[in-house]
Amino acid sequence: MNAICWFRTDLRVHDNPALAEAMAYGPTLAVFVISPVQWQAHREAPVKVDFWLRNLAALQQALDALNVPLKIIHSDDWQDVPEKLAALCKAHAVTAVHANAEWGINERRRDIATVERLDDEGVSWTVHHGSSLLIPGSVVTGKGEAYKVFTPYARACRERLQSAPPRTVPLPHKQAKAPTSSDAIPKSVPGYHAPDRALHSMWPAGEDAALARVEAFANDAIAHYKTERDVPAVDGTSRISPYLAAGVISPGQCLRTALAANHGELDSGKQGITTWITELLWREFYQHLMAANPSLSMHAPMKPATGGIPWRDDPDAFDAWTAGRTGFPIIDAGMRQLMEMGWMHNRLRMLVAMLLSKNLLIDWRKGEAWFMANLIDGDLASNNGGWQWSASTGADAVPYFRIFNPETQSRNIDPQGRYIRKWVPELADLNDRDIHAPSAQQRRDAGYPEAIVDLKATRKRALEVFKALG
Repeated sequence: MNAICWFRTDLRVHDNPALAEAMAYGPTLAVFVISPVQWQAHREAPVKVDFWLRNLAALQQALDALNVPLKIIHSDDWQDVPEKLAALCKAHAVTAVHANAEWGINERRRDIATVERLDDEGVSWTVHHGSSLLIPGSVVTGKGEAYKVFTPYARACRERLQSAPPRTVPLPHKQAKAPTSSDAIPKSVPGYHAPDRALHSMWPAGEDAALARVEAFANDAIAHYKTERDVPAVDGTSRISPYLAAGVISPGQCLRTALAANHGELDSGKQGITTWITELLWREFYQHLMAANPSLSMHAPMKPATGGIPWRDDPDAFDAWTAGRTGFPIIDAGMRQLMEMGWMHNRLRMLVAMLLSKNLLIDWRKGEAWFMANLIDGDLASNNGGWQWSASTGADAVPYFRIFNPETQSRNIDPQGRYIRKWVPELADLNDRDIHAPSAQQRRDAGYPEAIVDLKATRKRALEVFKALG
């Protein structure tokens, strides 16, 4: 073998520059590293690890069709990865390693250590960019700095994408049969319990499933995306985020599918499509921010002054929030959806995050960690960016004085209470008005708790805390 393609969060053979370049270099071996202790340190969710393993099995089948063996490196954490990868290179006479970039601080440190160890063996290292539309660091302000506000960033991205859209990376040609065989893919790893198998049908594995999902969305629901994306009772979003997070589909594939449905128009044409493209750019924005600000990987606030917020220590309130027992029906519906599906509607992510960080005044990092530990689409950059937006600590964050009222929001986005009835069934018999804020008697009758905080008083408290920061 001449080359290794090291798969990480890019579990696909199509539109994968690292794989294409490795196979162009010479006979290629694929590698994936299973690191359960490292994953636990990163709070990777059991449902997400299960999704990785299922997609790894699908990837192995796709690689088999290309005669590319898939080897598994077992390393509890990433300390041993450089040595184990170097040993694999030596055992198979590999002279080049190709991989797609990752931007978390631990991932970057792992890669730096790997490059140094491979250099000792005379093995070259090439990094590619298969997880973003534009290379982080390539979209900067007139001062050469990373954008900290989304709107001008998105404008700059659109200008770049209009003139130089991401090219399609062709599927490599099948190589000659390799002298080595693939390793077995484990169905589970130590420290991670298997999630409910119902999630397998909810989130099927493989590139074909991912492409079918985004194409079905582009052919139907995307037309109404602008008006229906904030309505949680409607299946109005793509639900492609787990596949993007694991790299089963690339952002380039998503963009090209959207453009094909919009006659090639990037920022005009059908509003649903242009709105969805904007959401792809939000994902890019958070990736670019993390690449430019390594401290975000260590959960530091983008706005240094907000590091002085006197967050409250309230374990009972936090437990009620995680259990979906806050007494705010729309909030509890979102948290229960998360626990059952490993996924939550994006509008609800904003609402539950704002209740925790503003009304409860509990450190947003506790919520960020809880999400990562339970989300099938947990992505460090997007999760951090979303939480900092809601907590008013991040780049382009919502102004601190904007605090969503969950009862008002509930009436706006779920007027008939359909979403609440599904996820908080004890309230299903209430009428469309009362279901958003049940009376004390209705709560007692349903066995549903009183609200854990007074919205007006806690809003006032949050405003005072943020105002005091200056």
